[in-house]
Amino acid sequence: MWGDYGTNKILCEKYYSSVFPNTYIIRPPYLYGQGNNVYREAFAFDCADFNRTFYLPENGTMKMQFFHIDDLCRFIHILLEQKPEQRIFNVGNAQSISVKEWVNLCYAAAGKTPAFKSVDTSVPQRNYFCFHKYEYALDVSRMSALMPETISLSAGLNKSYDWYKAHKDEVNRRDYFNYIDNDLKISEKSNVKA
Repeated sequence: MWGDYGTNKILCEKYYSSVFPNTYIIRPPYLYGQGNNVYREAFAFDCADFNRTFYLPENGTMKMQFFHIDDLCRFIHILLEQKPEQRIFNVGNAQSISVKEWVNLCYAAAGKTPAFKSVDTSVPQRNYFCFHKYEYALDVSRMSALMPETISLSAGLNKSYDWYKAHKDEVNRRDYFNYIDNDLKISEKSNVKA
């Protein structure tokens, strides 16, 4: 699914560490927040704003990990100020969250409650959903030792929604709705409780 993406990142880290030994390397999970032009939370916000049913990959239990852009900037400031000896940091919210929980929070930011339908694995997830079928969790304990508090996902998504309402034209949309409306075939027994 990711091809050489992960291995190339490791090669870049090794190169920069060898050429610039004082470099800090930050490994974030999914970034979100004001200014995000990737069609992730904006997709869920659009679904909420248009009162659309949300199509969940399988039963929505796939786990994802997030990090608000404000927290990333704050952590970079801490690194530059404190200059810790540790050079590589995984960053992110300490807890992962399920797809279904994430969608509920996105709809809540828009003042809505989602209705769900489940999509089985025979349908490629990226045709109708904004994340790859890939679950991971970063150990962020080293980051947490320097910055114990992070913005809650709920508060961060509320800030994201407020930004998005005024900047919809700055997001690079994908045509999930066209696929959902015209090509997605699912079982009638696919309803999932909110």
